[in-house]
Amino acid sequence: MRGITRIAVAAIAVGALTAGCGGGDKPIGSGASSGNPSSSTSSGGSTGQYKKGGTVTIANVGGQTWPCQFNPFNPSVNGVAGGFVYEPLTFVNVLKAGATTPMLATDFAWSPKKDSIVFTIRDGVKWSDGQPFSADDVVYTFNLMKAQPALDIYALWTGAGLTSVTAAGNKVTLKFKGAAEPYFFNFANQVDIVPKHIWSTGEAASKPATWADPKPVGTGPYTVESCTPNNISYAANANYWQPGKPYIQKVQYPAYLDNNPANLDLASGKAQWGGQYIPNIDKFYKSKAPENNYWFPPTANVALVPNNDPSRPATSKLAVRQALAYAIDREQVSKIGESGYQPAANQTGVVTPTFDKYFDKDALTTAGYDKPNVDKAKQLLQSAGYSASNPLKLSVITVTGYTDWDASLAVVKQNLAAVGIELSVQDLQQQSYNQKLYTGDYDLAYSSLSGGPTPYYELRQLLYSKNTAPIGKQANSNYSRYSNPEVDKLFDQYASADPDTQVKLIKQISSFMIKDVPLIPTTESVDWYQYNTKDIEGWPTQDNPYAQPAPYNIPDAGQVLANLYSKSAQK
Repeated sequence: MRGITRIAVAAIAVGALTAGCGGGDKPIGSGASSGNPSSSTSSGGSTGQYKKGGTVTIANVGGQTWPCQFNPFNPSVNGVAGGFVYEPLTFVNVLKAGATTPMLATDFAWSPKKDSIVFTIRDGVKWSDGQPFSADDVVYTFNLMKAQPALDIYALWTGAGLTSVTAAGNKVTLKFKGAAEPYFFNFANQVDIVPKHIWSTGEAASKPATWADPKPVGTGPYTVESCTPNNISYAANANYWQPGKPYIQKVQYPAYLDNNPANLDLASGKAQWGGQYIPNIDKFYKSKAPENNYWFPPTANVALVPNNDPSRPATSKLAVRQALAYAIDREQVSKIGESGYQPAANQTGVVTPTFDKYFDKDALTTAGYDKPNVDKAKQLLQSAGYSASNPLKLSVITVTGYTDWDASLAVVKQNLAAVGIELSVQDLQQQSYNQKLYTGDYDLAYSSLSGGPTPYYELRQLLYSKNTAPIGKQANSNYSRYSNPEVDKLFDQYASADPDTQVKLIKQISSFMIKDVPLIPTTESVDWYQYNTKDIEGWPTQDNPYAQPAPYNIPDAGQVLANLYSKSAQK
């Protein structure tokens, strides 16, 4: 599944619908007014409830059959749990400059120094098993992440300076060592709240990081009705806290091993919601029915990730990583691998034009990474001890069934062959890929993570040393094993900096992408998003981007599903 693979950490954000949602369109971290998202509008802009009924089928390639695990702390499987079953305190909409809308918390307020925040927890919410939800569940979730560091996938306790999480009545207070506003996106939007009465007993309590969570109990709009290796069937949560929602009563999520059958199901209308690459999409998909639509908002990067750990004698060498960066023709990868739907990325790691004010074009040009340089790549390889008689041989892991990644890596392989590097491509099942990526068992990996309202969020995942782990241990997101105290210090300064200084800090951090080449961005990752309006309405659109639209984005998927409705059910 694109979101599960590309991820690693749970996906980006979701936001308020333009009208309603009690506090929607507040800037990130500014404080949300209380309100009830049940009054939110549909993407069509009309208010009011819809009649229940209908089924949505998702076509999104996972490159594996379903393991029927729904642990929200496990990056390998949380893409089918977050948003669907589990929910955060607040949604943050990356596509609307970090606008917030209240979910399990109706309100929040920062201290003057932004070193503590108080959430007002929503009353009247029930878990899907009928048990009451409370502030104690929120405190339990965060303290579980402290007690079990493997669950702290955003390094909140170890990196963001979180010192305590306590409750008094319906108020939950998070305290930090210093200013913590930039971490709001992570702790408010990306942490799924779990039920204490389930997670404090049995296998969930003894092995929370690896527990399968096969029958998850959440506050979200859906429950897992059944799961087989070939399909997950979700049913509307009868106890959902938003009155009248969800409108759609069933969600089917078939397992696809390859893009082609998923694309056929989307083109025919058998599936209504897609999240993968379709070559020649206008002819293959759009022309098949007037109700077939698509939209690809850019969000983050796809990158070739070298293993920076010293145990890898080749990719841990700076000269080798530099040679890779000079050899790859990003425009060619974009054009051939992604049909031009994904723009070429750049070595700073800053997505343009989305984040132009953070982009240091002069630094990129000065370093010569604005275009391929075959001669420079050859010189660097020679300096690292490689030659025609001693060629550099590397392998790259990717996910089987991702036909666009396969096409992109074919271009990369050709580019590297031109400078004397022999690249072998290993297409792996999703779980095998994740295992190797997370534990550092690879030379190179083709990968993509989620982003955020500024480049800080993606870059922190990629480069912050507290997000990584020794070889053999599971890293939270910094899978390249990159570690640089200077870069860590820049990240640590970001939270207390004023906006202008934050821009300067991002430019300094991106300079280390050029200097150290910890990874090589190839294309700018977009949300692959196809949607069919023959019977289903309420979709996010370019005119109303109330959530990131791809089904692999979490917790966004839950926000989308809570607002979809069946036209035939209204008759």
